Amino acid sequence: MDAYKNKKIVAIGGGHGLGRMLAALKGFGSNATGIVTTTDNGGSTGRIRDCQGGIAWGDTRNCINQLITDPSIESIMFEYRFKGAGELDGHNLGNLMLTALDNLSVRPMEAIQLIRKMLKVEVNIVPMSEHPSDLKALATNGKWTHGETSVDEMEEDLLRLDLEPNVPATHEAIVAINEADCIILGPGSFLTSIMPPLLLTEIGHAIRDNQRAKLIFIENLSPEYGPAGRMDIQQQLEWCERACSGRQIDTLIGEKKHDDLDSKWHFYQADLASANRDWRHDRDKLMDVIIAQFDEPVSSQSIK
Repeated sequence: MDAYKNKKIVAIGGGHGLGRMLAALKGFGSNATGIVTTTDNGGSTGRIRDCQGGIAWGDTRNCINQLITDPSIESIMFEYRFKGAGELDGHNLGNLMLTALDNLSVRPMEAIQLIRKMLKVEVNIVPMSEHPSDLKALATNGKWTHGETSVDEMEEDLLRLDLEPNVPATHEAIVAINEADCIILGPGSFLTSIMPPLLLTEIGHAIRDNQRAKLIFIENLSPEYGPAGRMDIQQQLEWCERACSGRQIDTLIGEKKHDDLDSKWHFYQADLASANRDWRHDRDKLMDVIIAQFDEPVSSQSIK
């Protein structure tokens, strides 16, 4: 690990999968950056957006939660979820804290920095955009579906994804991608966690332009449901590459080989499952497999 501590790594995705990935990268400290999806419209986050507006904070909060090293009163407060009757039921205090800072005209990036400092989180957390936007999908029947939760529940297959409105990417996200030695997509919900940041033109172009960085896609360990679950891995890779202006993914990392996968993609097979929950990635295994990629040639397959 020490030989690679100065490598700069960017991971892109949503709350649960990205949080797990960033927890695995904690040893890289401030050289690791998570670019977080901000289009969620469900749960506590969706309710807050309905009445307060702003970006979706839930995925950011989830990532920060998974990076808290030392339990404290502050971390207990940040993770607290209200229960009982009334409007507060189900709301997470961390979401409300971030929303309050946003309402005080604190820039979202600065709000995150304040929370990171309070909770002693070293890894950088960057929202994909500081401007509110929602996900929309065009189905094969020609109809548009609006909102993340609705997209996840679509019965029709998808032709394309878009953001509404189109918003600028966060400056810090572009800088992090430009400086990265490694860019990681996933794990996480493909359509609603991994894809939204890539739909921002500046992020897609930045990934395309950084030819020095190794671009890695990490598969989920359990199948998805809805339209994402009906896509095979090759379709997912193609969607990512199209969003990144044709930049080819260097390495696909997963547990099971894909015999029908086009040979243009390099596949790296690795045991990634947690010992007690086989649907969840093990943090140490994730860290080991990412470190291995710095020495792994792209031109040959490796079976671990």
